[in-house]
This record gives sequence, C-alpha cells and structure tokens, in this order.
Amino acid sequence: MAFYYDEPSHTFSEYLLVPGYSSSECVPANVSLKTPVVKFKKGEQPSLTMNIPLVSAIMQAVSDDRMAIALAKEGGISFIYGSQSIESEAEMVARVKSYKAGFVRSDSNIRPDQTLADILALKEKNGHSTVAVTDDGTADGKLLGIVTSRDYRVSRMDLSTKVSEFMTPFEKLIWAEDGTTLKEANDIIWDHKLNSLPIVDKNQRLTYFVFRKDYSAHKENPLELLDSLKRYVVGAGINTRDYAERVPALVEAGADVLCIDSSEGFSEWQKRTLDFIREKYGDTVKVGAGNVVDREGFLFLAEAGADFVKVGIGGGSICITRETKGIGRGQATALIEVCKARDEYYERTGIYVPVCSDGGIVHDYHVTLALAMGADFIMLGRYFSRFDESPTNKVNINGNYMKEYWGEGSNRARNWQRYDLGGDKKLSFEEGVDSYVPYAGPLKDNVSLTLGKVKSTMCNCGALTIAELQQKAKITLVSATSIVEGGAHDVLLKDKTVSVVK
Repeated sequence: MAFYYDEPSHTFSEYLLVPGYSSSECVPANVSLKTPVVKFKKGEQPSLTMNIPLVSAIMQAVSDDRMAIALAKEGGISFIYGSQSIESEAEMVARVKSYKAGFVRSDSNIRPDQTLADILALKEKNGHSTVAVTDDGTADGKLLGIVTSRDYRVSRMDLSTKVSEFMTPFEKLIWAEDGTTLKEANDIIWDHKLNSLPIVDKNQRLTYFVFRKDYSAHKENPLELLDSLKRYVVGAGINTRDYAERVPALVEAGADVLCIDSSEGFSEWQKRTLDFIREKYGDTVKVGAGNVVDREGFLFLAEAGADFVKVGIGGGSICITRETKGIGRGQATALIEVCKARDEYYERTGIYVPVCSDGGIVHDYHVTLALAMGADFIMLGRYFSRFDESPTNKVNINGNYMKEYWGEGSNRARNWQRYDLGGDKKLSFEEGVDSYVPYAGPLKDNVSLTLGKVKSTMCNCGALTIAELQQKAKITLVSATSIVEGGAHDVLLKDKTVSVVK
C-alpha cells in the first residue's frame, strides 16, 4: 500500500515569521549574510563560503559568464548552464576566471560595413552606448574604431549609413597597450577626460575596455567573492551523461564548484556521477547534487559524497513537472524536512552538508523564510532572469519592457540530459515553459534591495547571522484569510495618473 503523509505540503506564502526581541545592536548594518557552500567537518571551516546567500540557477536564460561576474561582485555565485557544448561552457568559466576587475571584455561589437540601424539595435539589446568596431565584429577582432552616442544623430542621419562613415577611427583614439595596469589605465582616462579606454595587443586586436564608471564601481563591491588568486568565484552545471568529459574540462577551466543539474536527484545516476568525481579527484573538486524533497533523498546524496544538496521539485515559476507528471512537494515542507535531516546527519557524523533551496521564491520575504527554515543559500532563476546581466533579449510588449525566460525542461532549451532515464532514452514531453518576465534593471540595485529586506527582517527576529536566525526564528502557519489580510485590502488604491483637486 502506498505511503500517505499525514499533512499537506506547504509553500513559503503559507508561513510568516513572528518577531522576537531585538537589541540595540540588531541593526541591518551589523548583519552578516556569510554562509557555507560546501560540506565541512565539525570544528573546521568550510573551504568555500559566500558573502551573500544567493546563487543563480543553472539555466540558459539566467547564468552565463556575464551574470557570473556581476553576481560574484556582490558576493554570490552563478552556476553557468550546462545545456550547451562542453567547449562553450568551459570557455564561459574561463572568461570569468580570466576577468580582471576593471578590465571589461567588450560585449557590444560591430563591423564597419554594418549600419546605424545595427548600432541602434545593439544598443537596445545590450543597453551600452559604447560599441567597438572591429574587422570581424567580435570582441577580440582588430580594433578599427569606436562608436558612442556622440558620433551620430538619429534625427539627422539615414539608418542605412555605414558605421565606417561616422565612427571615431582608430587613428584618432587614445588607447593603451595590453599589460597596462588598472591604475595606469585610470590615470590615462582621467588625464584625457575619457569615458572609456580600449586596451589592444601588439596586433591592434581588442582585448579589454576600461571605463571611467567602473573605477568607482570597483570600490563599491566590498563583498565581492574572490578565490585565493583574487579571481572571481564561479560555479558550473553538469549532468549525469557526459560527466566523464565535461567535468575535466570545467575543472581545467577553473570552475570553483560544480552542481549536478537534474529534475530529480534521488537516483543511481547521480551516485555514479559523484563516484566518478571522487575516484578521479578525491575531495578537491566540490560538487553539489539534487534535487530532492525528503529526508531519504538528502541522506542518499549526502552519503554518496555530495558537497551540498539542492531541494525542490516543481516549485519553479517556469516548471510544470507537477502539472505534467504529478510529482513534487510544496517547497517549504520539503525544505523543513530536508534541513531537519541535515541537522541529524551533522549530529551523527560531525559532517555539515549545506542545503540549497531551489524554487518557490515569489517575494523577497520568501528568501528570509527559506533561510529561517534551514537553507544555507537560495538558488534563483526567475529573480535573476529579469536583470540586465541575464543572457536573454529585452523586448517591448505593449509598452512594457520584458526579458525572455524559459525552463531547462522546455522545448526551447532541449536539455533532455537533465532527466535521468538511463541509456539513450529521452523524454518526449516538456517539463518547462517559454515565457517573459518584467525587466527589472541592474543586478546590483535589485540584490541590494532584496538583501536589505532580509537583513531588516532578521533584526526583527533578533538575529545578526543566518545561523542565529535559524536558532531564534519563530515561524507560524497562516490561514487563507490571513494571507489575504497580509496585503492591501478594503481600500481603493490610488491611480498615479489621477491628479489631486485642491
């Protein structure tokens, strides 16, 4: 006979935190969000920690090298998506590890035979006003010139005008040789009152840009997450099929931590993958596994050697696993059970295996709830997909800017490698959708706002660290009526377009 749970599973929106005593020291400025990423033994320090408890999801629409750099600047980790060739994923990892703070690889590039219309389209896509003109339109082509918004007037120029006719040619540019230090580059920028300085090699090929705005921005990232060589920390997704080839390539490229990307992790396929990594690399390569939703799933992966365990099936905004297959569990209930198993495992073995909550985050306060329920960090997809740094197109729909967002289980992603059926079997149906999400602007501004709310709520609970929050938190299940009461109700909200008559 099938096993039946006594209680229904719940989501984050069905819970609230009850305030606790706050001392005068409990102010947001004093809160630390530092958290472990990989397992460690009692009395020892984890070999990898984050300064904020946020990681970006292993998704085509979310995590590429640009997102990884932006999130590492804020103290978190991106897991670059694995639903691409081994070579291209390794290249993304390598670009993050070779990125020099202040030295920016150009991602707005064009050929001289293209047109003003192409410039405008590129600016609409990337939001950048500086475009490099190279012989082949790539980021490392021979630099022939630069186009900025000062080089053209849309109202006075034909859109078919060739870039070569209005760009500032290389001969008139101020540039610096590859090998120039950041201090030297910034001195050149300030001495010549430049907004940007191209860095080129001995063959006139573009290597980086240094921007005036990045000089101050670099000093505004006190939480940036760096490895022992002062390089940004980056993660990468792997699967349970081509791991024997993919893992060595990602390790060679410099990935700091890996994660098996699967819709369901309680399987022999994940153990085989973990066994391969442990046999080949021992404990030097860090790898998370998942996803699971109960105690048995956690213990299976912890004992198989996972460095962290990911929790959540069917809770993502673009995931339709529950609708399609009827499997999954409410994210809050799954997280509570797994974290309890994590704590019991720690008491029994002396090994702490961090838990990552993946899915179910709709509002910022859900992050605080997930941490209070035991999560060490949160994996987010939709949240990060809305930002400038995500790798998708920004589109205008009925006057509103949106970003494209699709699931790894959708036809668009075509990543059937994450569904562990064994052999060459592949799914013939979708477990994710193709969608849009409201554009939200830069990552830095949004993450700062979200974590500001988290810190403020932690202070309401009398906690200055995540561990303290998990000890002190008082959590209450709320009724459907309480949920309605929690929002604006019984009032007519003002229309901002209505003027006040005096």
